[in-house]
This record gives sequence, C-alpha cells and structure tokens, in this order.
Amino acid sequence: MSIVCFLCPGMFNALNAMGGAGQIDRDASNNANTGLYCTFIVFGVLGGAIVNLLGVRWTIFFSGLTYSLYSASFIYLNHTGNGAFTIATGPILGIGAGILWSAQGMIMMSYPVESHKGRYIAIFWVIFNLGGVIGGIVPFVANYHQTDNKTAVPLSDAGYIVFVALEALGAASALLLAPPSRVIRDDSSHVVLIHYTSVRREAMEILRLFRNRWMLLLVPMSVVSNFFYTYQYGPYNGSLFTVRTRGLNSMLYWASQMAAAYAISYLHDYRSLSRRRRGIYSLTLLTVLANVMWACTLIIQTKYTHGPLASGESTDYPNGLIDFTESRRAAGPMILYCFMGVVDALWQSFAYWIIGTMTNDSQMLARYAGFYKGVQSLGATVAWQLDAQSVPLIAQLIANWVLLDLAIPFMLYVAMNIKDTSEEIETLSTSEWQTKYYANIDDILI
Repeated sequence: MSIVCFLCPGMFNALNAMGGAGQIDRDASNNANTGLYCTFIVFGVLGGAIVNLLGVRWTIFFSGLTYSLYSASFIYLNHTGNGAFTIATGPILGIGAGILWSAQGMIMMSYPVESHKGRYIAIFWVIFNLGGVIGGIVPFVANYHQTDNKTAVPLSDAGYIVFVALEALGAASALLLAPPSRVIRDDSSHVVLIHYTSVRREAMEILRLFRNRWMLLLVPMSVVSNFFYTYQYGPYNGSLFTVRTRGLNSMLYWASQMAAAYAISYLHDYRSLSRRRRGIYSLTLLTVLANVMWACTLIIQTKYTHGPLASGESTDYPNGLIDFTESRRAAGPMILYCFMGVVDALWQSFAYWIIGTMTNDSQMLARYAGFYKGVQSLGATVAWQLDAQSVPLIAQLIANWVLLDLAIPFMLYVAMNIKDTSEEIETLSTSEWQTKYYANIDDILI
C-alpha cells in the first residue's frame, strides 16, 4: 500500500508542491483541486463502505489511474492553454482519491498490533513521501539548465510524462495487494473481525459516523489537515522561488516529512508511557512547532503580496524570485519550507495515530479513515478556492493559523480520553460484536 501511495498520491503531491502543478498561472490547478476536493468530500465518506463491499485490489487499481489522468491533462494544457480538461479531471481524481485513501487508512491502522501502530504509520509516511522526494527531482532536473532563472516557465512535457508513467505503475502495483482476510498480524491474530457486510449495513454505519462523538470532535483537526497545503504550495513555494528551486524545495519538504514521521513514531509507540500521555505529549510538541512555523512564515509574508503573474510580471518579493544558488537569500525561506514539512508530518501522524486508538477493527477503521479524509477535503476545497479567488496572501496565512489553534482544544480533549487498549473488541465473537455494535441500528433512520 505504501508503494501505491508512493507512486500515485506521492507524485501528485510532488507536482502540486511546485505551486500550480508546475504552471505559472495557478487558475487551472486551483479550480481542478477545488473540484477534486468537492468529490473527495463525498467519496471520502463513502470510500470506506465501497472498500468494505468491493475489496481493496481493484478499487485501488482504478482509483490509482485517476492520478495519471490528472497529470496527463497538464500536457494538453501546455499545448493549448485551455484549462477545461485539467479542471474536468479534478472531480474524477476526487472520486478515486476518496476510495484509495479510505483503503489506505484501513490498512495502515488495522494491520498492526496496538504497540506498533506508530511504527506502521511512520513506515507508510516515509515510503509515501519518498514519492514526493523523487517527484521533486523531475522539475529540478528538467529545469536545471534554464538559462534565465528569474523568468518563470511551466514544467515541460517530459516532466509531466514521467509523472503519468509513475502513477500508472503505482495503480498496477495495487493488484499485488493481499485481501485483509488473508492477513495475519505478528501476534497471530487476524485483521478482519467481521467477515460479512452489506450495502444496508454500510449505509447505516456511514450515518452512525455523524453521531459519533469522537469523530465529530476531530472534525476541526480534519479540516485543518489539508487546509495549509494550498498556502504552502502556491502563495509560498510557487510565489517565491524559481521553477528549479521549487522542485528542490519539494524534495526537501517531503524528505523532512519522512524524518519527522519516523522520529514521532518512537513517542507514539513508547510503551513506558500510557497512550493518554503519549497523545498529550505529541499534541503539545505539535502545537508549539506549528505556531512557531506560522510566526516565521508571517515574517516572510509581510515582504510580498503576490508571486509571478500570468501577465509576465514577476513576484514583488525583494530582488525577485529566489534561486537556490543565492545562498544568503535562499537559506531562510528554504529551511522554513522544510520546517513546514516537519509540522505536516507531525499533524498527519498524530491524526492517524489517535484515530487508530479508537478501535482495531478493519471495517470500522475504513469508515473512520474515509470520514477523516472526507472532512479533510472539505477544508481543502475552501482553501483552494481562497487562492483561486485571489484572496490576499496575508489573509490566507492568518486563516490557516487561526484554524489550527481553534482545532487544538478539541484534539486535546480527545487525547485526554484515550484508553490504554482497544484489544477487548478482539475477544468478542462475531455474534457478540454484532450485538454490541449493531443493536437497534434501525433507529438511525427515525
């Protein structure tokens, strides 16, 4: 699953981390991403049910192909200047992404034993973000010999073709996945607790998500978790740096995520502390670092109001676009972009870890992961439109900062109520589990 995400969402992230998906004019990319996250909202919530009903292999395969379609649309845009096809691929990708990420969340959170959940999240995050690192090499190499580094140019066709090929390979690799029913954990326990589901049951369980107190408390965390990408990719990386430096930044951003995810896994799996204490300590670290990050970003943001424009005008940042060869100018902004990657990894790792503490059942975790990604996409939809509507960059930054701090108290409340184990569910027989969790399910429809 990590390889699939390494080659599909990983490459998508690398492309978008350049700002405008490699384009100078971000309008097509912003509108495509708005459409993407609109359908992602729906299919994120429905994704867990679809995966539970249809299985993981073919659903992930077809979902992965939607990433290739999205990347291929920019080749058409390069030649025609018409963004309609690119914008149309956004909603299609949203359908595929919602299903793929629901399957990914289920696998990552339900396959490990409780004491190894932090490690599994870290392993996934490292391999997944390796895709972003390698993807960042493409624009860096493709534009390395650009003669005028102060002039913004779009990513070449060759660069986009590499992305398309890698994403198609990622989709095909999904066919190598084993179904959850055949997976046995390190302690010899089986992953799947309930071996039968139905459309009716999945529909009922989706409705129950909107009455689940803990998932509702994590809605602010979910909204924030992808909201900041728009600002970091476009108004920051896409507005301040030359194209080749944006590619280098992308590599360093995702490499920083790999290191941070690996490091925080030790705290999440540190068995000498209760899970409650681990959650509180992890959230405290995240809160401090996230606020420091936005404070540093604010200092830089006050120096400019826009990046390169479609009219040909360059950024109004002092002395123009930053190239990595200008070490004195580049060091601070580039290090800060790496720091943004660290904070993102800590946020995502905490989110998956805390959801994973709620249960060990694969079908429930598929639904939880889908709900998380669906709400996450709601926030991303708003964020992409803020940039598409040319909301002032300083206002976008403040919105990110405020939303982050509003989410922290809700996350803290959930962390303070984490139980030390969810293993008791695995001692129940199928009939006992159904009695406990599906009793009076029809009252949801009343």
